[in-house]
Amino acid sequence: MPLYEFEGKRPAIDPGAWVAPSADLIGDVRIGPGVYVGWASVLRGDNGTIIVEEGSAIEEGVLIHTSVDCTCLIGTEATIGHGAMLHNTTVEPYAVIGMRATLSNFSKVGRWSIIGEMGLVIARQEIPPEAIAVGQPVKVIGQVEERHKTRWTESKRRYQRYVERNRAGLKLME
Repeated sequence: MPLYEFEGKRPAIDPGAWVAPSADLIGDVRIGPGVYVGWASVLRGDNGTIIVEEGSAIEEGVLIHTSVDCTCLIGTEATIGHGAMLHNTTVEPYAVIGMRATLSNFSKVGRWSIIGEMGLVIARQEIPPEAIAVGQPVKVIGQVEERHKTRWTESKRRYQRYVERNRAGLKLME
């Protein structure tokens, strides 16, 4: 996996995390235990800080960046869907960000909230806890129920198992 130091800032990866060999981590990127960082993801902490807390999944092709002296925080056991783009945002614990969604400057997605696929969370928009939001820009259309939490908890556990499975059984074929 390419890790890049930038102006004295370097990625810090917990030994219990797994980062795909094709993911790029640049500058001040902090990866917690049990985190999965998928193939072709780019976490660019050259200007600010990116923090991915314990048990979260950064799926394939995700792009995360920050502005100067800003932080992008991905809370515990959050899921960032394939191809999503995040910039200077906060994703609270257990939230789910759908595939190809965009979270713009200083937005915030509440605990256990779900952002639908291709959703656009505009600058400074705040999604309350346990909300389901879809569209461009997103609008809250419902509330997260126990069935959603059950389904997403199972999905999060699957990615946490990928961490161990990839570490034990992934082999480059020549």
